[in-house]
Amino acid sequence: MWPGMGRDRLTRGLVLRLCLLLTSLCVCVHIYLELGSRRGAPSHLILGCPTQTNQVLPDKGARTRGTKDPMEPNFGTEDRAMKRMVSYVRTLKNDSVAGKTGGGDNPSTCCPPLRPKRKSPRWHIELEPWASDNHSLEEEARRFLHYITTPQVSCAPPSPEGPLALEGQEGPKGPWAVCLDSRYSLAQRIHTKHCRVYSMGLGVEDKTLERSLARVGCEVHCFDPSLKQAHLQESDMWLHRLSVDWRDPNPAIPAQRQHGNTKKLATILNDFGHRQVDVLKVDMESAEWKILENLVLEGVLSSVGQLLLEVHLHWAGFEVDGDDPSVVRYWFSLLKELERVHFRLFRYHNDPAKPRLFLHRNFLNASSAYTLGWVNNEWRP
Repeated sequence: MWPGMGRDRLTRGLVLRLCLLLTSLCVCVHIYLELGSRRGAPSHLILGCPTQTNQVLPDKGARTRGTKDPMEPNFGTEDRAMKRMVSYVRTLKNDSVAGKTGGGDNPSTCCPPLRPKRKSPRWHIELEPWASDNHSLEEEARRFLHYITTPQVSCAPPSPEGPLALEGQEGPKGPWAVCLDSRYSLAQRIHTKHCRVYSMGLGVEDKTLERSLARVGCEVHCFDPSLKQAHLQESDMWLHRLSVDWRDPNPAIPAQRQHGNTKKLATILNDFGHRQVDVLKVDMESAEWKILENLVLEGVLSSVGQLLLEVHLHWAGFEVDGDDPSVVRYWFSLLKELERVHFRLFRYHNDPAKPRLFLHRNFLNASSAYTLGWVNNEWRP
C-alpha cells in the first residue's frame, strides 16, 4: 500500500508542475499577443508616407521613431525590418507619384516633394538658328550687327553736378561707360562705398573709367600681365600681374613655358575671396570670345552686375573655328546667352578711327571693334 501511495503522490506532483508551466506559457503568449495588437500598424506606413524623424508613435507613451526599448521582444530584428519597409514604401511612393503626374506637383500633402535634379555641367553654348536657309554671310552679319547696335534698355545719366558724375562719361562720345540709372544697383553701391570693379586688359587700354570709379570710393582691381610686381597699389587702385583666360594653367607644363600668369575669372574670384563684382571690364584683344564663353558655361556672370566688353570683328578670334557664316553665328549665339542670364544691352560705341574690317574685308561698312555695355537687370548684391 505504501509504495502505491508514493507513486500517486509523485504523479500528482508532476501533473501539477506541468499545469503550472503550461499556465505560465499561456500567460506569456497572451501578453505578447496583447502587446502586438495594441501597437497595430506603424503610423508612418499609413498611405505609404514616411513620418518625420521627430513624429511621436502611438505605442507606450512618447517614444519617438528610432528609439528602441530593450525590454521589447525582438526589438533589433523588428527595427531592421521596419527600416527596410520604410525604404521600400518611400521608393514605391516616389515612383508612383512620378509615374502618375509626370514630374508635376505631388497631390498628397503627407510626403515632401521630389527634389529637382541637379543641373549637369554645360560643355558648349546653344547655337541660335541660322539667319537664313542658305547660311549666307551677309544675312548672318546683318543680324549680328543689328543686334549689337540696338540697345535693349535705356540708361538715364546722372546729374553732371551730382556726386556720381564720372570723368570719361561723356554720353555717346566716350568708349567706356557704366550705367548709373537708379533702377539698377551700381549708383547705390557707389553711394555706400561697397562697389567693386575688375578691369581685365593687356596694359595698353585707357584707365580713365577705372580712376574715376576709384575716386568715388570703388574698390578697383586692374589685371595686367606686363607688371613687374605681383601686386601693386597705385592711385587708389590695385594692380595685379594676372591675365584672365578661358582655362587655368596646365599643372603638367612648367611655369616658364606658359604664357605669363593666366587664370580663369572663377579661379581669380576664388583666390581673392570675392563673391561679387559690380563692374567687369574686358578688353582682351580678340580673346574675349572664348573668355566670354567660359564665363557663360561656368555661370560666373551671375556674380557680375555690369559687363563692359570690347569685341573685335576683323578676324574670328583665338580658337574660334569654322567658315565665316559659322563664326558670325557663333558670335551672335554667344551674345544671346547673355540674355538668358538677365543681361541687357544698354550702350554700344564704335570708334570711327578704327579700320572698317569685318572678317578681313570691308563688309557692310562695319567697324573692326565695338564696345558694348550690358547691365544685369536682376542682379541684387
